[in-house]
Amino acid sequence: MAATTRVTARALRVRRGNRHARVPAPRGRGRRSPLLTAVTALMLVYTLLPLAWLLINATKTQEGLLDSFGLWFAGDFALLDNLVTTFTYGGGVFTRWLLNTLLYVVAGAGGATLLATLGGYGLAHFDFPGKKAVFAIVIGAVAVPGTALAVPTFLMFSEMGLTDTPWAIIIPSLVSPFGLYLMWAFAADAVPREILESARMDGAREFQTFLGVALPLLAPGTVTVLLFNVVATWNNYFLPLIMLKDPDWYPLTLGLNAWNEQAGTAGGEAVFHLVITGSLVTVIPLIAAFLLLQRYWRSGLASGGVKQ
Repeated sequence: MAATTRVTARALRVRRGNRHARVPAPRGRGRRSPLLTAVTALMLVYTLLPLAWLLINATKTQEGLLDSFGLWFAGDFALLDNLVTTFTYGGGVFTRWLLNTLLYVVAGAGGATLLATLGGYGLAHFDFPGKKAVFAIVIGAVAVPGTALAVPTFLMFSEMGLTDTPWAIIIPSLVSPFGLYLMWAFAADAVPREILESARMDGAREFQTFLGVALPLLAPGTVTVLLFNVVATWNNYFLPLIMLKDPDWYPLTLGLNAWNEQAGTAGGEAVFHLVITGSLVTVIPLIAAFLLLQRYWRSGLASGGVKQ
């Protein structure tokens, strides 16, 4: 009995000692690679250098752009004057382009996100004939670049008389195969079937189940898809180029390109500083959107790719 007591006490002491012992870290983890650090630093400089150039040169006058170094400030700080001139030049056409872009983003990107959320949830949690064929079509659509469909889309919209109208930009933007596939994969893991069955057993209808149960769980994935669609619509250039002729319906991308072409002509150099300032104004909303929604974006990517 005494021997058993001594063995038990010894085991307890060993267990307590192991509890406070420091567990060695796995080999290779926590070490910093100089090569990886250098590559990361180069990528950071490559990414931030154009933004720094844009910000610095937006503070210069037209004369300062010609007389000073591109990556350093000039003597006069003219950022506020450049902003005022940008928004008032040509009767305030830049403001019109900005409002057009917001319209295309809200209607196009917002609508594409809504359709992707509804379609992804339905494809993930409902079985129907031809589901495998739908999956193959979605994967094939993801592989097709948007520029390859621009000309056929123009011909189709031209037959319907919708070219040179906002619908020529909004309707194609509603189709987002990548967003649909992403929401399909996310909804399959983020929304457990047991929760949906419990809601149905409590008497909730399908639409009530989607709004009250599934939609809050799909919020990270929805924000992720929204960010992708907003960036794609905000930076869309080729589709408006072939669809629109009226400058009053130009988005920012097409309007700034028109100013840039004007700056390249004889006597048009006076608007070059407006192109730079307008480009700075164009990228600010995207940066703000990523900074405000990055936590939803990161959690959305992680939740959609990890099996619970």
